Amino acid sequence: MNARVEDFNADDLRHDWSVAEISDLFEQPFNDLLFQAQSLHRQHFDPNSVQVSSLLSIKTGKCPEDCAYCPQSVRHDAELNVDPLMPLAEVLDAAGKAKAMGSTRFCMGAAWRSPKDKDLDKVIDMVKGVKALGMETCLTLGMLTEKQTQRLKAAGLDYYNHNLDTSPEFYGEIISTRTYQDRLDTLSHVRDAGIHVCCGGIVGMGETRRDRIGLLQQLANQPQHPESVPINMLVRVEGTPLADESELDHLEFVRTLAVARIMMPHSYVRLSAGREKMSDELQALCFHAGANSIFYGEKLLTTTNPDTEHDMALFAKLGISVMQ
Repeated sequence: MNARVEDFNADDLRHDWSVAEISDLFEQPFNDLLFQAQSLHRQHFDPNSVQVSSLLSIKTGKCPEDCAYCPQSVRHDAELNVDPLMPLAEVLDAAGKAKAMGSTRFCMGAAWRSPKDKDLDKVIDMVKGVKALGMETCLTLGMLTEKQTQRLKAAGLDYYNHNLDTSPEFYGEIISTRTYQDRLDTLSHVRDAGIHVCCGGIVGMGETRRDRIGLLQQLANQPQHPESVPINMLVRVEGTPLADESELDHLEFVRTLAVARIMMPHSYVRLSAGREKMSDELQALCFHAGANSIFYGEKLLTTTNPDTEHDMALFAKLGISVMQ
């Protein structure tokens, strides 16, 4: 099957993608794939506008999980400054600065397996405070119960991030302390509570293309497509099991973004971790492939990110504006 743009009705969102169909998308000539992705992208988004989010680690390190890519795990030997939950005033100060730089969404991440209710009380105050600044709010706190998601919805939370990371088949090579079903259950709680879902994965962890296909299949075949789909390039951190993993071919990364755009045409596809090591030319290809969201600011949770001046200069060269 060689799918063409005219074969797709952009308003007919699919949730029944087969492995063979996704594989056919990946195997198209590169120019054909990007043309298809860009054509669908233009049906739903301004192709020269990018949504900008900022990310803050509100509690860093000592996570009991064993995610092979993550320096925050207590099981790894990465050098990391461990910090307890930040005071509310510091979080709101950081959010205000992010808004002044142009961010419209403020994402807060805490290194928990799942938050205790007493911790959630403090995080809820952060959500309310950031909302009062006029920004969209996003959290990533680990696994949530149904009751916790309802409390976060009542507080005004807009997005919850909970990535699937990779395919079900490769997942056990990366994480053993939390099952794939655990992740799906949390996503179900979030969706049922009426909170927007931010869910994607990481590529370049030693997985095969078949695993990248499996990840995108899981994302697109959910009952509703995630409103935001972050595609992360592995950041290799010393002291983690994946520190010496080979770098993923950059054109394969662009293909993955393009296929995500085709399969989930209404979703924001975020060019996420790993941008610091990407050339301007590679990022331009990613935007052409349908990426229309980034994390803005010089740091993600624990790893570095391009500085804001560089991002603004790149946007100026590409004629890209920041969504308001």
